[in-house]
Amino acid sequence: MMYYTWMIIGMALITVFIKAAIFMLGERAAFPIWLKEALAFVPVTVLTAIIVPMVLAPHGQGLELSWRNPQLIAAIAAVLVCAGTRRQLLTIMVGLLVFFAWQFGVLGR
Repeated sequence: MMYYTWMIIGMALITVFIKAAIFMLGERAAFPIWLKEALAFVPVTVLTAIIVPMVLAPHGQGLELSWRNPQLIAAIAAVLVCAGTRRQLLTIMVGLLVFFAWQFGVLGR
């Protein structure tokens, strides 16, 4: 247990050090263009890594690729709305509406 505590403290210190160094250097810290372009993909990549397992295997017991998976049905609806309208708020609202309607209406849980 103590090993994990030291590991978390170490990761926190490294993170704080890196952020503080960049903050203190300010404009003097210039990143190459290729690195800036690569870092632009980090949020999308992290979000995808979080969402895809939750949609495809919501119970952590393997893939659930069926009509009985409300997360999958809502994700498909959200992708279609996003591709068709490019409106974020509408995409979120439709995704949530389909999820709850599917879970409580169709499946009756």
